[in-house]
Amino acid sequence: MNYLDFIARLHETLQPRSYLEIGVRGGDSLSLSRCESIGIDPDFTVNRELRAPTSLIRATSDDYFESLGRGSPFEGKPIDLAFIDGMHLIEFVVKDFAHVELHSEWSTVVVLDDVLPRNVDEAARDRHTQEWTGDVFKIRSVLATVRPDLSLVMVDTQPTGLLIVLGLDPDDRQLTQDLDEIVRIQIAPDPQVIPSEVLERSGALAPEAALALPVWNEIREGRDRYDAATGRNAIAGSLRALA
Repeated sequence: MNYLDFIARLHETLQPRSYLEIGVRGGDSLSLSRCESIGIDPDFTVNRELRAPTSLIRATSDDYFESLGRGSPFEGKPIDLAFIDGMHLIEFVVKDFAHVELHSEWSTVVVLDDVLPRNVDEAARDRHTQEWTGDVFKIRSVLATVRPDLSLVMVDTQPTGLLIVLGLDPDDRQLTQDLDEIVRIQIAPDPQVIPSEVLERSGALAPEAALALPVWNEIREGRDRYDAATGRNAIAGSLRALA
């Protein structure tokens, strides 16, 4: 399944009330939203019909979130669904995730693109191919190490996979505090060393299996009923079989 088809199905299943996207480009993924939406990109050229009320922000994600401060992208409402597909370098991906989490709730779902490169050339930090993931694949190990409280679901979409992150905590700033150390450890000269499990897509769920997970019902039905602790426990319980 192509990643755009998966995201369209996720919108249908999750029924988000707000959607934020980093990395708009032509608007292929942004056009899938049917709820209040924000698209952030310093150089977008949208050529798709946007059928939801959408604010297009021509800025880098760093500048956008800095301008918000402690404000909310959706006037006091949390981000229900976010898609991160911006600059394909690990330091930017970590910052983008940390920014989104600051404006999240336990029920926020974050999807990161390009986490399963198909070869070393695609994963280079210095782009020299048409299809390019950069070293985004490192985000899975960063989150697993620095934020083991988060729930991670890898999905084997085409062409280069998705990572879904659940159980967010806007009060946890560990990623921001550790950013310099994360960058020091993770940034390496090309060619990048890609773990065999990444190239082989080990542990990645088939898209249909990921969409069938009971966690989506838990999130959708619990948004307005669960407190943060109850919600995170519900997510962890729904995904326990995967572990």
